[in-house]
Amino acid sequence: MNTSEKKKLSIISFSGDFDKLVAAFTLASGSAAVNYEVNIFFTFWGLNAIKKKKGRSFIGKGALAKTFGFLMGGVKNVPLSRFNFFGVSPKLMTFMMRKRNVATLSELIEAAIALNVNLYACEMSMHILGITKDDFIPEIKDVIGVASFLQYSEGGDRIFI
Repeated sequence: MNTSEKKKLSIISFSGDFDKLVAAFTLASGSAAVNYEVNIFFTFWGLNAIKKKKGRSFIGKGALAKTFGFLMGGVKNVPLSRFNFFGVSPKLMTFMMRKRNVATLSELIEAAIALNVNLYACEMSMHILGITKDDFIPEIKDVIGVASFLQYSEGGDRIFI
């Protein structure tokens, strides 16, 4: 890679787990802060991180889609990947993060947005789940498919979380 070219990191955010979203947004905001071009492609459960409604809501087209929309929740309902304890653990983890002056998930999302991380929603996942771009935060740059993501991420590092 030519040293004059901007470095690039592209993250595929598949998981809706609290700790995995923290990792994705920590890598994204940290990389953007040191002048990387950063892309995050949210697919399936990862879409929870970018929903406009932060809590549980019946979004989607059709009864089954609305049920999945409710069960998936939003960023306020993402579980910890281990030891979730009926949803209490993400709240405890957030408390510990604040106590130790570590950015919380919501702060990391805000930082990524402020640092102009490119946020993309997966068209296929949205189609399956019956949701539209209007269901997401306005900072979503675009709704794209795999081919577009590969084009945007070309020439950089790609990671799957």
